[in-house]
Amino acid sequence: MELDPINRRILLKLQRDSRIAIADLADSVGLSPSACHRRVKLLEEAGIIAGYSAHLDRRALGLTMEFFVEVSLNSQSGKVFDAFETAVAGMDEILECHLMAGGTDYLLRVVAADLADFERIHREHLAKLPHISRLQSNLAIRTVRAMTGYPVR
Repeated sequence: MELDPINRRILLKLQRDSRIAIADLADSVGLSPSACHRRVKLLEEAGIIAGYSAHLDRRALGLTMEFFVEVSLNSQSGKVFDAFETAVAGMDEILECHLMAGGTDYLLRVVAADLADFERIHREHLAKLPHISRLQSNLAIRTVRAMTGYPVR
């Protein structure tokens, strides 16, 4: 699907506020509401818009600490990767899991209420993940720039 300038503006607006009314979205990108609605539907059908969600404030939820955990596995086999990824998928405290190129196999983004909570997560979940050879946890002191959406080019 072609991302012309109007489609790009629609995507940027929806990334910032997915609850914007179609009439307001249409007005902001210079379309009629029906033409804007058709474009949004086409972007959804093409899979460019994968879904809609609310951005929650982790601190308001009592999750005051964020860690990035580097994981090295004891093998590079597909079975080991599959077992690790299956185990990670069931852990709510792990927000993201990325397969990495470089010095570690995976990078996890983990949230916790406090240090005691992170210790619990580490002991009860992270340290028990299958095929771990090394875990290195890094505490994020402050988020300097948070993701607000993808660049739309």
